[in-house]
Amino acid sequence: MTGSTEDYAPHPHIGGRTAALRALTAWRASSPGAPRVVVVTGGSGSGRSRLLTGFLMLCEPEYRKQLPLDEMDPSTVPPELPAPAVPAPEGLTAAQVLWLLAEHYELDATSTEGVYAELAALGEPVTVVVPDVDRAGPVRAADEPARLVREVLAPLAATETVRLLAEVPRPLVAELAGGLPSDTVQIIDLDEPEWADPEGLVRHAHAALSPEFGAPELPFTVDPAARLALGAAIGRRAGTSPLVVQLAVNCLLMAPEGFDPADEEFLPTSVGEALDLHARRLGADPKTLRSLLAPLALAEGDGVPIHLWARLASAVAGRDMSRAIADGMLLAGPFVQPEEQEADAAEGEQADGGRTLLRLMHPAIGDEIRAGLSNVAAAQSQIAMALLEAVPEQDWSKADSYVRDHIAAHTLEAGLLPQLLTDPGLFVHADPVALRTAIEAVPAEQLGAPARTYRRTAPLLTRTQAPTTMRAALLETAFVEDGLPEYAGAVQQRLGLELPWETLWSLSLPGVSAVTVGSLPRPDGSATPVAVLVLPAGTPGAVPVGAPGEESGSAVLVHGLVQPDHLGDVDPAQILRPSEEERAAAPLGLSRGADYLRVWNRADQEVVAALISDTPFTASDLSPDGILLVATERGAKALRIRAASAEIAS
Repeated sequence: MTGSTEDYAPHPHIGGRTAALRALTAWRASSPGAPRVVVVTGGSGSGRSRLLTGFLMLCEPEYRKQLPLDEMDPSTVPPELPAPAVPAPEGLTAAQVLWLLAEHYELDATSTEGVYAELAALGEPVTVVVPDVDRAGPVRAADEPARLVREVLAPLAATETVRLLAEVPRPLVAELAGGLPSDTVQIIDLDEPEWADPEGLVRHAHAALSPEFGAPELPFTVDPAARLALGAAIGRRAGTSPLVVQLAVNCLLMAPEGFDPADEEFLPTSVGEALDLHARRLGADPKTLRSLLAPLALAEGDGVPIHLWARLASAVAGRDMSRAIADGMLLAGPFVQPEEQEADAAEGEQADGGRTLLRLMHPAIGDEIRAGLSNVAAAQSQIAMALLEAVPEQDWSKADSYVRDHIAAHTLEAGLLPQLLTDPGLFVHADPVALRTAIEAVPAEQLGAPARTYRRTAPLLTRTQAPTTMRAALLETAFVEDGLPEYAGAVQQRLGLELPWETLWSLSLPGVSAVTVGSLPRPDGSATPVAVLVLPAGTPGAVPVGAPGEESGSAVLVHGLVQPDHLGDVDPAQILRPSEEERAAAPLGLSRGADYLRVWNRADQEVVAALISDTPFTASDLSPDGILLVATERGAKALRIRAASAEIAS
């Protein structure tokens, strides 16, 4: 039952759902007997997002002022309280959603466990609303919604001081609610008779057909009786799905020619029927419509750039679809949502240009299209090949941002991602959040060495939101650390980027506690630049510190500073260290934090290089000619700071 609404105005955004709104209002008000956790679910297209959007309008103080609260059923209007936390997960990883929540409550936690502990320690109940769980994640095939439920929502639901409202796909409801006491959680399934809203569907259809709300003036939209009868028929045929109502109206209004309102034959009962009936009414093959929409159903991110649509549709269909697309906007239009995207100057796009992205009007349409494909992996393989062919001169810096940032997601679902991960240009230029998510969805043993290096380095790239040049510099160092000099060289030489440093060498030597730059005099009067590393006693190749016979807890290893050479049993006493005067006269200075190093120009205090690490720095030193010597828990390395060469030359 939806409850009687005849004495009250319906919610202007929702137009119904009285029973569900009453339940959500009781949750928000902490009414006696109300559950602490509410899970809203239902089939895709059942109106979950619309319900939560409308309810959040009632919870947001500024939106409340715009609603006719005095005319609405009081049992559907929550009390005026501070707005709840709403960490929207669309396009985000589970970890990102959790840190959004931590930021909202200004927590000091540095770990996920710390976030839950600090939330539990807050002196008042914590109210959290998480909509659109099904849209979580930058990569569809990585199954981020399940991770979000398992790693974030379930622990939140188990925290007794948290009052949680989440919109969750039906297959994930049991994982979220299964471990909670029955009196703690309420499941609102919008497809169940208790929560279904047939009156609301009719009201929705009637409003969508009305010229007052933007519908064109047609015989069945301007005549109130005809409009009411057609709205009732559409709502009746749609069952429990507001999406089917919307698609039915879209199809009729976009191509009204020949439609007879008295004939319900072309009114759909499902998303699939909406597709097929619309195609047949226009005299087209339903398979053609589905082929046109297939690239959008397989798309990632915000949608496919319109200039790639024909290329990708042809790849999936195995035939040229450009003519069908040119002639098919009436056919595809009711199911497609264009979005104008502003140009991104940081990506080299013309400021006055921008572009149009195409996405499906609702994820349920994509579900229907994908379900009809004979082989999704094969279709994704064809899309991936088409995207590769769209990279100009195989230069990833010139690739369309969709190609660059999402080709990994397509190859992941095709089962081909490890084969893609061989080009350092892709590692440097692709969005690190999307690429990291795709790579982490593949078992590590299936990845090649460069992909494993990227996987290890990716947390640094995503945590710092590093721009392209910094990504390249960090990856160059990581490739040297992992014994992949050819990849480091490719980053340095082939990508055309001015990196702040060149990594000269790296040693895997855990336990380095101190480092010093110096020089080793030669018999001919010249000197060899060296790095002096202090290590635990007994480290192979290191010389014990102290007089013969004395026990010492450390040893010294002398290594070439510029050339990657171990210099053997060198007496540390022979090493000449730079004087304080030499250091003070050097063009560059060094500052160090726990996980960062900054090299700065003494003349103007400008930072010329910033090095970060995924393991704490244990020691560092900077030679007067600009070679940075660094030790972490992993080992030691030397980097030539590029700015130093220019300073010394001048």
